Amino acid sequence: MKLRFLARVVFRSIIALVFPAVISAVLSLVIAPGILILANCTSLAAQDANSGTVAAKRAITEKDLFDFVWIADPQVSPDGSRSLFTRVVTDEKRTGYETSIWMVQTSGNEAPTRLTNGKHDAHARWSPDGKRIAFLRGGDKDDAGKPRPLQIAILSLSGGEARIITDLPKGAASPVWSPDSKRIAFLSSTTPEDIEKEQRKKKEDAKADNAISKQSEAAGSAKAAKPVSENDRESDIHIITHAVYRDNDEGYLDFKRHEHVWVIDLPTTYDEPAKPLQLTSGDFDEHEIVWAHDGSRIYFLTNRVDEPYYETASTDIYSVSSSAGGNPEKLATIPMGISDPTLSPDGRRIAFHGSITAPVRSYSQPDLWVMDLAPNAQPRNLTSNYDFDMGSSVFGDNAAPRGGSRPPLYWSPDGRWLFDIVENQGRTPLVRVDAQTGAVSEITHGDQAVLNFSMTPDARTAVALVSNPVMIGDLFIVKTSGEGENGAMDDAVKAGAQTRITDANKALWSQLDLTAPEEINYKSFDGLPIQAWVQKPPDFDPKKKYPLILDIHGGPHAAYGWVFDHEFQWMAAKGYVVLYPNPRGSTSYGQDFGNIIQYHYPGDDYRDLMAGVDEILKRGYVDLKKLGVTGGSGGGVLTDWTVTQTNRFAAAVSQRDISNWASWWYTADFTLFQPNWFKAPPFQDPKDYANRSAITFVEKIHTPMMFILGQTDYRTPQDSGGEQLFRALKFLKRPTAMVVFPRETHELSRSGEPWHRIERLDNIVGWFDKWLMGVPHPEYDVHPEKPVTKSSVP
Repeated sequence: MKLRFLARVVFRSIIALVFPAVISAVLSLVIAPGILILANCTSLAAQDANSGTVAAKRAITEKDLFDFVWIADPQVSPDGSRSLFTRVVTDEKRTGYETSIWMVQTSGNEAPTRLTNGKHDAHARWSPDGKRIAFLRGGDKDDAGKPRPLQIAILSLSGGEARIITDLPKGAASPVWSPDSKRIAFLSSTTPEDIEKEQRKKKEDAKADNAISKQSEAAGSAKAAKPVSENDRESDIHIITHAVYRDNDEGYLDFKRHEHVWVIDLPTTYDEPAKPLQLTSGDFDEHEIVWAHDGSRIYFLTNRVDEPYYETASTDIYSVSSSAGGNPEKLATIPMGISDPTLSPDGRRIAFHGSITAPVRSYSQPDLWVMDLAPNAQPRNLTSNYDFDMGSSVFGDNAAPRGGSRPPLYWSPDGRWLFDIVENQGRTPLVRVDAQTGAVSEITHGDQAVLNFSMTPDARTAVALVSNPVMIGDLFIVKTSGEGENGAMDDAVKAGAQTRITDANKALWSQLDLTAPEEINYKSFDGLPIQAWVQKPPDFDPKKKYPLILDIHGGPHAAYGWVFDHEFQWMAAKGYVVLYPNPRGSTSYGQDFGNIIQYHYPGDDYRDLMAGVDEILKRGYVDLKKLGVTGGSGGGVLTDWTVTQTNRFAAAVSQRDISNWASWWYTADFTLFQPNWFKAPPFQDPKDYANRSAITFVEKIHTPMMFILGQTDYRTPQDSGGEQLFRALKFLKRPTAMVVFPRETHELSRSGEPWHRIERLDNIVGWFDKWLMGVPHPEYDVHPEKPVTKSSVP
């Protein structure tokens, strides 16, 4: 993330302190048989992993994550007969992930087949003629042990091995085929100086190798080490002049480099060299490439403001000649951060997602917009009267940790409809939107979330990546249109027929006893309706008393829902009832519900959570003395706040939290220079920051607290959160512990190193076991009675 993303990052970070995951990539080749699949599905019950086999099943464990298979980035072929996808698994050392490209027939009659045998292959894209795929390949390490940058590779589906066609010092990203399948546009931060330096280095290396070889032969000894050239060294210091200078995913930002648009002609023979051409240059980043339908120009998004955090978000749309580059032409400035631009079939309109910036709010609901590609055209909000989040989804902890992509927008061939997903009251359906009136119709239905999708060219069929509480995520064929009397789509839209074509976790799931949660709805203190879910142990008996864990989501502008969450399933398997609500401030319930907490966070959202606990206690199966509370990011904020307001919880685990708003204002990886959450900076209104910070009220905390922190978390830096509360609680001699994860960012729970994700779960439940269940955990004692070893941790 460089300057091109700052406006979007401010918005998206405000939408959720949790956010997405890093896209990994890469490739090699080999055709091999894949996994089994094929089943029909029309409801959650039909997808329930408990149906089918009669063999005795076991409870899920935290370490089952090592055997999870994730699916990401479905891409349907131009003829609609096949779909590519990225398959993700943990690596042998269980410290990382491997990705590979697979293909499945959309008929559902054949098992998926593996197309690549590389360990880091992703972002596969069909050529428009359906004969080749482009993808990103990486994973090899250089002499210093650092991963080499991703490069673009091409694979012919008629046979042969994949070929890497770029060799840029800073790699290539986001490849997009030209309409004639002869060229690929992409992004790279490589500079002419980088290329010159790389060429010089190769010459110097060759010369040095030759000299060393001769010296070694003359001396009769082993090869000596190559001398280090002064030209090879790059300074590793950071000279910082921007308010935003580091990013949770990328670390410290390099403002000397910018992502620019490149294009490369596809070689006609295997040994023909490919020569990439840089089309844009300058001091700003470009992103989100879209080809004109005739291939003559390339559209892209940019924000040509040096320090965009001093203004509300805006986005420029430019185009550039695809053959000669030159000076880009500015089409429009959109007064908001936008994403997912998609040209209409006639090339006269562009659709995109965006959120209005006036008035400045804590949360601005994303809408679907269209705009004519004409001088002085203004964007039109198609979904201004539809009070749900377009292009968004509810979230769990098991979206693919690598190889993912944002859900796209698709037009119908006649330009009458747009296809999108929407976050709607804990569910994420695939929807069809009238491109003139903005009327929204749900295509898929039921208790599930469509995390991503790809459309056939005729827009009558989608390949959708679907998740629910008992399914991590698999591909389904979804019929979006039928043969109505007037060619209308209404018949199939009503039916939303789904056919399952992958079953990535079939072998593991056949062993596990998984259960769907119960949805509950209750009224908060002021009558506001709150939606929540209760995950119960597999052998739940309503006559028994169970310990309860209140699990609070981050954001605060995000939402739980009907999607798989390993954490909840495992906590339930360990004997806990898990309550996970969507308090006020959550997304998927409309603009007012989401923004109601502006300038009051934390506050009444805490009262929503307590009302949920009270609701569960009325049901009689929870032990009042065995209550625990946890949450991450914004959920960590509310966990901290909760224990300053009440002593009803026997233990708390605060993860990646913010305990001191003033400290966080100065250190986060995005700014609050706009009055989104606070009306003024902390040096102008210190009282407001103090009144909403848990550290101010630390003396009221008597609940035993654990803190889960990532050492390289720049979204909620540990010294603005758990570290402060931990030190204060130690001074007060209150029971506390801190677990710090090296190399982990804010994405620890969703895409952190596999072993770390396991250890995170172990320590959360270990803390609750100690204080709620009386299970000894000497590793959390200052002076354990016996030496603590790794085996002491469950």
